[in-house]
Amino acid sequence: MKLVIRLLLNALAVVILSYALPGVGVDSMTTAIIVAVVLSILNFLVKPILIILTLPITIVTLGLFLLIINAIIILIAAHFISGFQVSSIWWALIFSLLLSFLQSILHSMLKEDKSK
Repeated sequence: MKLVIRLLLNALAVVILSYALPGVGVDSMTTAIIVAVVLSILNFLVKPILIILTLPITIVTLGLFLLIINAIIILIAAHFISGFQVSSIWWALIFSLLLSFLQSILHSMLKEDKSK
């Protein structure tokens, strides 16, 4: 159940950012849900491979290259999903940063008190 709620919160974050950023577009809420699912699958399958392949440059840049890897993952998702558009890698980078920030805010609301 928590997985479905997390995916819906991620889709909500995608919709909010598509309204806020002019370089990112999402056609509908259904497309946003598909974007959330595809991004989680790409982060699970493709991102570790990219991290291993680019490990030397990631070490040299003290981990800042991971931001570029996140932007590439978003561009890959935009390539595969027809209703999701990202105009450039810079918009993908901004979208990636804001998406992770917004997801952390939304997911912190989901956490329950452990004292109960």
